[in-house]
Parts: sequence; C-alpha cells; structure tokens
Amino acid sequence: MANQQDLANAIRALSMDAVQAAKSGHPGMPMGMADIAQVLWKKHLKYNPNNPEWFDRDRFVLSNGHGSMLLYSLLHLTGFDLPMEELKAFRQLGSKTPGHPECDVTPGVETTTGPLGQGIANAVGMAMAEKILAKKFNKQEIDLIDHYTYVFCGDGCLMEGISHEVCSLAGTQKLDKLIMLYDDNEISIDGRVEGWFTDDTPARFESYGWTVIRAVDGHNFESIDKALTEAKKSNKPTLICCKTEIGKGSPNKAGLADAHGAALGEEEISLTRENINWPHEPFFIPDEIYTEWDHKETGQKEEELWQEKLSEYSKNYSKEARELERLMSSNLPENFENTISNLISSFEADESNHASRKCSGICLNSLGPIMPELIGGSADLSPSNNTKWKGAQQLSSDGDGNYLNYGVREFGMSAIMNGLILHGGIRPYAGTFLTFLDYARNAVRMSALMKLPVVYVYTHDSIGVGEDGPTHQPVEHVSMLRATPGIHTWRPCDGVETAYAWKHALESTEIPTALILSRQNLAPQNRNDSGLIAKGGYVLVDAEDEDLVIIATGSEIELAVNSAELLQAEDIKVKVVSIPCTELFDLQSEEYRLQVLGTKPKVAVEAGSKDFWYKYLTTGDEVIGLDCFGESAPLKDLLTHFGFTSSKVVETCKKVLGK
Repeated sequence: MANQQDLANAIRALSMDAVQAAKSGHPGMPMGMADIAQVLWKKHLKYNPNNPEWFDRDRFVLSNGHGSMLLYSLLHLTGFDLPMEELKAFRQLGSKTPGHPECDVTPGVETTTGPLGQGIANAVGMAMAEKILAKKFNKQEIDLIDHYTYVFCGDGCLMEGISHEVCSLAGTQKLDKLIMLYDDNEISIDGRVEGWFTDDTPARFESYGWTVIRAVDGHNFESIDKALTEAKKSNKPTLICCKTEIGKGSPNKAGLADAHGAALGEEEISLTRENINWPHEPFFIPDEIYTEWDHKETGQKEEELWQEKLSEYSKNYSKEARELERLMSSNLPENFENTISNLISSFEADESNHASRKCSGICLNSLGPIMPELIGGSADLSPSNNTKWKGAQQLSSDGDGNYLNYGVREFGMSAIMNGLILHGGIRPYAGTFLTFLDYARNAVRMSALMKLPVVYVYTHDSIGVGEDGPTHQPVEHVSMLRATPGIHTWRPCDGVETAYAWKHALESTEIPTALILSRQNLAPQNRNDSGLIAKGGYVLVDAEDEDLVIIATGSEIELAVNSAELLQAEDIKVKVVSIPCTELFDLQSEEYRLQVLGTKPKVAVEAGSKDFWYKYLTTGDEVIGLDCFGESAPLKDLLTHFGFTSSKVVETCKKVLGK
C-alpha cells in the first residue's frame, strides 16, 4: 500500500515530466505544494470525479495558476476524465492541459487562473455564493448547501493589489467557508522576495478579520492536516501559512528561482527521481498509487448522500426545491418575458427624458423582485449607477440580502462577480463609472475568456460627465470593450433600448455584457419596430432613396435625429441608424447589415474614440468623435467645444456629400 509520501511524489513526478516534455512550464510550485495538495485532496476535499459539476462539491481554486501541472496531476490521479495522454500533451495545441488552467477546457477546473490574485478573488465570490444560497435554502434540519472553497496561492498572488481588495471584503463578510493555503516559499521569478516583499502577511490578514494559522510546515502531512481541521472550525475565513521549498525534491534546484518557470532538464530530473525514491519511467504511475488516489467511488457515495438529502428536502419544501433547481440550471423565471415586455411597453409610452442610467434602474426595479438570483452591487457609486433597486437589501455577513456594497474596489468587484457566477445559482451585476473600467480591465477580460454572462453596468459614459473633467470622462473605453473578443457592449439611446439591453444580458448563457449608460437625460425615440433592436443595429429613421446615412449610439442618437431633420429641410434625405450593440449587429447576415447601412455616404457620430467606426465606412465618409481627452466644463459648453452640435453634424454631412 502506497504511503502519503508516495502519493505526493506522484504529483512531483508527473509535474516535472510534463514540463520537461513540453520544454516549458513551471515545475517548482507543483513540487513545492505536492504535500499540501495530497492532504487536502485525500482527507478534506469533497468532490466527485464522475460528476465535476455536482452542486454541493467543495471548490478548489489554484490562484497561482502557473503551477497548473499540480492540478492536472490531481485530476488525473483522482479519476477525472483527464487521461495520461493529455498530461503528455501539456501545453500543446488542442490538449485539455493548457499552460494555465481553463475552466471551459479541463474537467474539474473551477476557474481560469494565471493572472495572479484573481483566483483568490474568484474564490471569494464562490464562498460568498455558497453563503448566500445556504442562507436562502438551508433549513434547521437540512443543510442542503454546505461546502468549502479552498484556494492555493503564492507570494505573487499576495503582492497583487487585488488580493488586498478582496481579502479585506472577505473578512468583513465573515466568509467562514473560505480557506486559503499560502505557499510561502520566499521565491518569485526574480529570486528571493526579501528584496521586494517583506510584508507581515499573517498580521495583514489578521487585520482583515481572518483566522491565521502561522508557520505550518508545508512538507509535514500531520501539520497540514491539523491546520485544515482547525480552519474548518473557524467562524471567519482562514489563511494557512505553509512554509515550503520550491522545487522540493530536486537536489540542485530546490529552493531556487531556477525551479520556478523552466524545465528542470533531463539530468536534474534523473537526480530528482533518485532523490525522492521514484524509480519509474516518465509518466508511469504504479497501480497501487492509482488505487490509493482514486476518488471515484468515494465521491459518488458523497454525491448520492447529498441527492438523498435533496430528495428529502423536495418532499418537505417543494417550492424552495423547485426554485433551487431553477437556479442550479441557470434558467430564467417563467414571468421573465412578460416582465420585459411590460418594461418595453412602459418605456414606449413614456415621453419623459431620462438618463439611460435611470432607465437601467427602472429595469432593475421590475427584474429584481422576480429574480432572487440577481446579486447586485456597486464600487461605492450606488446612487450614481442606479444599481440598487427599490427592494434590494444590503448583503450582511450572515449571507442575508441581495446587494453588495463593494466599496472602492473596481478590480476586486469584477473578479468576485466572476466567482459568483462560476459557483452557480447566482446572476451578478455591478456598476462603476465607465472610466474606472481601467482598474478592472483584466477581470473583464477574464469574464469574456471564461464565457461568463456577468453584467457590467458602466455609467457616466462620455464627456457628458461635464465638470468632473477628463479624469472622469471616458474616451477610449467603449472601443476597448468592443475590441475585446466575447463581450457584448450595449450603448442604448433611451429606455426601450436599455430594456432590450437588459433582456439580452440576462438571456445570455456565455457572453458577458457591458451596459454603457449616460449621466445626462436623453430624449425617447420613436421607432416603427422595436424588435429590431435585438439585432444590435437597425434603421431608426428611414428615408426613401436616402442621400446619406448617419450612424450613432447612445446620447448622440438625439443629435443625429435632430441633424437629420435639419438636413431634410434642405431636401437632403437622411437615414439614421442606431447601433446600440455593434457585436450583435456584426453577427447578423450580410444582407441585413447592407439593408441597414446601405451604400450611400455615411457620417458616424459618437462621443468617444473615432477609430472604431471606420469599419463601417468607406473613403470619403467621416466620423465625429474624439481623438483627445476631455475638459472640465458644463455639458453644453463641452458639446460645443468638441463639435457635438447639430450645426457641426450638418456641416460634416454636407462636406461628405460635396455640398
């Protein structure tokens, strides 16, 4: 029978062999954390390799995702659908073992990690989701939702600023089912971290309100087991500080930065095999070690026990059980379509001018009561973002509520939302000013990469911010979102388009949505067929045999319509096209896009970067936009200064027509 050291050495061997075969990768962390992983996955983690999506499983997050071979080794050894051939194809095109873990590629990977610190943030979101759902559905006699979220992290994760944002919030929320194991090996790529990372990490986490278990020997199985057992008794999130040696087992590279991000080399691997008493060929695992690691039978029994609990719950609490099943399946409520239809009709009948941020708030006032899965929030801008609907309650540390005050934590907020939706049962949305997308950019990119349908609410979308000036006036941000693959960016011009944007966002199953909303009031528009909004772009104002087409979005639609009327008065026939979601419009048939845009000269108008719009234009066409930062002044003065006036649009249209 294989002992604990043999099981841990299997991880070390597979990791160094796969990195060597790929001639790239990171062997040091898997070898250094193998002992910790062995204890966690064998004695504490609740999971079923036969069903990686089992809802009440524990979540395991590898925040230091460069050590991906640690996770791939664990998944292979415990019985997930990850055969040895995939380990041999580590980092190769089309394999299930990419360089960093990807949740939509490899069975058993909970989240895509690699950008350091974000895995911690995702884990905070997962632990938060568990607490919210447990509060909502658990009964005194049945703990239906009852699982932990475990995180592996390293020095690099804790140097990243996002770790401060999210770990501080995790302490405030008292996420007692969150346990983080810190790989304190004192090494990063540049060498020993004592020259650039001297924080008192345990004290830092104690100040956040975490339980901290200090100075655990990360290579002593008994000490690791004891720490994990203690952590599960805490009523706070727990940090376990594990002193480890990077590249553990390598005679000449253990404890050195050389072990971090490069293959050990054939000679050193041979010496390592001898040093850890592993006499086997590359990628060979003895049967007795496979037998000890295999978790399929145990995991199946654990899930079956939970299914029995769910069956009992369904008999006693049928209404709650049906609702939980809907949330676990990510299905929308039955009255969703009717609610959206009523919203659209209401906006069509409303002749008032509203800022699109207010229209978004009106949408949430209708959607919030029918969607308990909606967990909203804002980075300390709730009144400005209009993200807190009338019935929303601030999320308390016991998991009660549906609205999270994230504080000034744009990056952390965005990455936590990724974790909330990855967990399941939750549909998160949250807001900030569009210009602060810069702080959160990488988490938004990860939403798109992971195909997570989170909703980002970005208000104060242009120079329309006015007196706050260029620091708060986004210019390049909408183009940056549109240039990001796999995200839909909506810039609605009124309440009807805003309602369609929310409809599209909540119906999405794998595409995140960015809602780009105005601070200033916008006039409602008349349209013959609002259903065409669902195509992302449509003809708002038609003209038979038009001379020219004006394309616009958001706050510039009103300007385009007014300018078209002035041109009409001069016998210049103008068609106005609204493209609130260019990504969706680009998915339409070539025939439809040609029908909308036509072949006549065009002028595009948007209070943002010009460059994006040339994709719809040809030689001689013009863009009225921005190629500089804004200014601090009242809105009216800014519009005149930057040329967003009817006179400027009319002048530009005539220039394009040669008049």
